[in-house]
Amino acid sequence: MFTGIIETLGIVKNIVQEGENFHITIESNITNELKIDQSIAHDGVCLTIVKINGTEYTVTAIKETLDKSNLKHLEIGAKINLERAMILGARLDGHIVQGHVDQTAICTNVIEEDGSWVFTFDYDSSYNNITIEKGSITVNGTSLTVVNSKQHSFSVAIIPYTYEVTNFHTFKKGTVVNLEFDVIGKYVAKLLEK
Repeated sequence: MFTGIIETLGIVKNIVQEGENFHITIESNITNELKIDQSIAHDGVCLTIVKINGTEYTVTAIKETLDKSNLKHLEIGAKINLERAMILGARLDGHIVQGHVDQTAICTNVIEEDGSWVFTFDYDSSYNNITIEKGSITVNGTSLTVVNSKQHSFSVAIIPYTYEVTNFHTFKKGTVVNLEFDVIGKYVAKLLEK
């Protein structure tokens, strides 16, 4: 489990394809605190550390993960949001995040306001995922509050701190991002289907 509060940024140093899997090597300032078998959210995707070498560590993304996330679009040098799993008994500063990406979205607009930014994202609503006004959404692993919720799009307002310490400062029109919809909302939607 995660909170959606990004701990640090990592830099993609290498990507090796083996069959349908991607082995992704990331340089991070928290690598010295990590261990093999530990789960970390990478742009909101929960992946297991399989190798550590100095300031770099490696994770493996399988086909299922690549099909549902933006990790298939990663390039060497890309900045990636990182969050270690939450500690039981610690504060839940964001919202309950599983690290299981539901689908991707495309950034369709970035508006710089006086001291903040508003990002708009479009997503395929045929997956039956929904947002609600003032509800929670995870974009690239970042816990955010939805504004301007529509059937296939939504916006989020970003404060300067979040803009700087996450990879939001790299987003532009056309950027593909990972979405994890609110887990409670997903259960409610599933119950209503029945």
